[in-house]
Amino acid sequence: MDKLIIHGGASIEGEISISGAKNSALPILSATLLTDQPVTISNVPHLHDITTTIELLGLMGSRITVNERMHIEIDNAQINNFFAPYELVKTMRASILVLGPLLARYGKADVSLPGGCAIGSRPVNIHLQGLIAMGANITTDSGYIRAETKGRLKGVHLTLDIVTVTGTENLMMAATLADGLTIIENAAREPEVKDLANCLNKMGAKISGAGTDRIELEGVESLHGTEH
Repeated sequence: MDKLIIHGGASIEGEISISGAKNSALPILSATLLTDQPVTISNVPHLHDITTTIELLGLMGSRITVNERMHIEIDNAQINNFFAPYELVKTMRASILVLGPLLARYGKADVSLPGGCAIGSRPVNIHLQGLIAMGANITTDSGYIRAETKGRLKGVHLTLDIVTVTGTENLMMAATLADGLTIIENAAREPEVKDLANCLNKMGAKISGAGTDRIELEGVESLHGTEH
């Protein structure tokens, strides 16, 4: 179809339901891994990437309830698997968003490179370089990112080489439970970054500057449940 022809002038009325943004929902779903208390997320869009993320969290041990209005309650008190397999996340680049939360709370994670990305992909490198600067030990092997840390991550001053939304989100989530102050320069300013920060702050994080290119995070001992 080359064009649409619309004849206006008719009265229009009715009701539609507007769901939340996928780009906000995916990092917030991953952020629930940062606490062992229930988190409820409302107005989540019903999309393939959302159901894949829910399946991934379930594989890790999350107890998840979804009602007909796509209000999702997630209880991560019994996480017992820190592995995100390629077979499940091969079509979803956002799968890398579980890396920061798993590493920050549990000290380990094995995550498939997202969406089949080649090792050395520059945006993925920014995630890894930031986490390494915070004290993580990271290797890549057979298409998987294998990360661990002894003790808590450490606050650090980061300047991202390029602006990356998922990189900003991943490092922001990791920094919430790091010791000390983390500063992220050249951070992404998209609305979903600010929405994630708002949710994390509701959970007890101390984040300022989200929505600008400089984000400051003071690490806290633990996060708690919330509704968002």
